[in-house]
Parts: sequence; C-alpha cells; structure tokens
Amino acid sequence: MPAASKEKTKKQIPLRVSASLYNELAQWAEDDFRSINGQIEFLLTECVKHRKKKNRDIPEK
Repeated sequence: MPAASKEKTKKQIPLRVSASLYNELAQWAEDDFRSINGQIEFLLTECVKHRKKKNRDIPEK
C-alpha cells in the first residue's frame, strides 16, 4: 500500500469522556463548525504538533 493511502486510513478508538467534558467539546465543536469527532481529532493533532515542537526546542544533555 502506498504511503499516501496509509496516511488517509483512519483508525477507530473507543473513547469515554464525562458528560460535562462531552458538553464542553460539543459546544466548542459547534463554535468551530466541526463535528465532535472532528474537534477531538483537531485538538489531538494540535497537541502532538506542540509536543514535537517542544521536544525540538529542548537541548540535549
């Protein structure tokens, strides 16, 4: 399978969140014109980007 099609393959994961967190995410998603699933994926992607950037900025000992 070419790398491009592997990248487009999405994995499903079960996710349990509290009702209050779900409601907050639902409102945030609505504000950003995204589905809840899309909002969660967006937020996780941003967190991973931030983590990678943060780790690049830490000098090695």
